[in-house]
Amino acid sequence: MTRRTLLIGAGAGVLGVLLASCTPEPVPTPTPDRSPTPKPTSDSITSDAFARSSWTNDPFSLGAASFTPVGIQAAARDALAEPVDDRLFLAGEATDVEAPGTMAAAIRSGERAAELLRRAADDGERVAIVGAGLAGAAAAARLVADGLEVTVFEARDRVGGRVHSVVDDANWPVPAQLGGWLLGASDGALRESLDALDVRTASIAGALWRSADGDVAPVTTEPVQSAIATAQEGLTDTSLDEALTAAGADPTEPGLAALLASIAAWSGADAADVSTWFPPKLPPDEATAVLGDLTPVIEGMLEGARLSLSSPVGRVAYDEAGVSLGIASGESLSFDRVLITVPLGVLKSEGLQFAPALPFSHRGAIAELGMGRIETVWMRFDEPLFAAAPAPDPGADEGADAGAGTDADATPAPSIWHVVDGDAMIRTWVDLAPTTGENILIGIVGGDAAAEFAELDDQKALAAAIASLAPFRTATD
Repeated sequence: MTRRTLLIGAGAGVLGVLLASCTPEPVPTPTPDRSPTPKPTSDSITSDAFARSSWTNDPFSLGAASFTPVGIQAAARDALAEPVDDRLFLAGEATDVEAPGTMAAAIRSGERAAELLRRAADDGERVAIVGAGLAGAAAAARLVADGLEVTVFEARDRVGGRVHSVVDDANWPVPAQLGGWLLGASDGALRESLDALDVRTASIAGALWRSADGDVAPVTTEPVQSAIATAQEGLTDTSLDEALTAAGADPTEPGLAALLASIAAWSGADAADVSTWFPPKLPPDEATAVLGDLTPVIEGMLEGARLSLSSPVGRVAYDEAGVSLGIASGESLSFDRVLITVPLGVLKSEGLQFAPALPFSHRGAIAELGMGRIETVWMRFDEPLFAAAPAPDPGADEGADAGAGTDADATPAPSIWHVVDGDAMIRTWVDLAPTTGENILIGIVGGDAAAEFAELDDQKALAAAIASLAPFRTATD
């Protein structure tokens, strides 16, 4: 069974942090940073390896995940997903109503758009797909299987889009995942597919809430759930921030603020911006971390399609006769139909021009929907400098659950950390030590804080990340 066969149809459910479709844009720029680890000058510790994403400023994404702003209806996503004259088809997580902003949505949208295109196409037609992320790869797998001639144009020099596994054995014992990599509890189908392809995964669970004064009681999501439920009974949509205030909660209270920062880290949007009628998913109590290279999985889905890397598409012209794509190299190529998987951020920036212009319904949906910002930073330490879990026993079975190798009666140390109070820029962290034995910490930041973090150079970003971890440092540090 091929990778493509395994992954077709595996997109149901809600996936964790980041989504998928890749993006064309006229001017190529570097993808997420792999530069040597900068050394902070203001702290006594440093990481031995460092990697960060840059989705907020990357012209091939211009954000990380779509969200539904306050006052906007979910029908905007249906409008964006509508085919145009049976020549132009659109996919990507922003076109999915069920779980926008997720990897599952990207896969599902690609399959949906491919099915619509196949109904309109005659046998043997030439089809172009713009973007080799999850949505484009899922669409390509379906269309190739149906016998169409498929060419995939990818702006970057790699496949995957905002799924980006950095494989560097010298610095990372597991690939540094700078894009989508956390799977929710309901993502059984995709998780089984990854297992069948020998892509390593591990469970992360348990929450640690800590301030500068020490551990604090876990923060419950009940006030947020209650505020959303009450707001959904109203006649007009309100923001999550407004709903909490109306319910008598204080969004600036340190514990609640830490929870809202975590919600922003998973959704890409702050509480003041998101709808309560169509709210973001709350952070999961448990998730599955993908610890293997996802690139071969996507390459397997693209088998049988012609792939053109480093080929940004800047213009799409379409009429009853077919479609013409304007490539940044100056070429103009003709196809029978085209499937567009560019992220919402690029559509909002008009980085991809259409002739004629998209219908008003599509342009309205693009203007109304929001593009969230999420950034990820990976750091590896040679020594366990922070309050972490005991390392798993190297002799334990590879397939053991989280906490393997620790005392059978011991409670596994929490893998999901939250910074309560203070001025930490990054308040949500994942610790891989309990499941892998590796001293790797991953910071996830969303919303306005992600935009601020994205503007920092590498040295300042590393310093901000280490400063954010101050509450978790051991007493001996």
